[in-house]
Amino acid sequence: MQGLRRNIGFPVVAVVLLMFTAVMLPEVAATRYIVGGNKGWTTNVNYSIWARSKHFYKGDWLFFVSTNWKRTDVFEVRKKDYDKCNSNHPIHKLSKGYGRDVVPLNVTKTYYFISGRGFCYGGMKVAIQVKSRRPRV
Repeated sequence: MQGLRRNIGFPVVAVVLLMFTAVMLPEVAATRYIVGGNKGWTTNVNYSIWARSKHFYKGDWLFFVSTNWKRTDVFEVRKKDYDKCNSNHPIHKLSKGYGRDVVPLNVTKTYYFISGRGFCYGGMKVAIQVKSRRPRV
């Protein structure tokens, strides 16, 4: 009976490790994007062009990096507020005040981000379409 218990232990451990690895795999594959690339979150950047060249998936992260952090901010808004650059009724205010705002993309949807205080009119807005999963390679 003891020999049987010893032999069962290894397969159970192997299955648990395999399950743990499978659960952790999507996190390893997550991509972290600095919004705007090396220009960061600022005016006079076409974020639509920047976003168009990327593929965003559930589990990825956005980093809004700004050197003008005392004046700029980041809001997640609804589409109608995105179109009008209206930050009066945000879904979330994401700015913490240090110019290093991090947003996990945890939901499959289109996210709409803008900066308030008129900066949205200078181009500080981006729509990010998040897909459910990465294509298998």
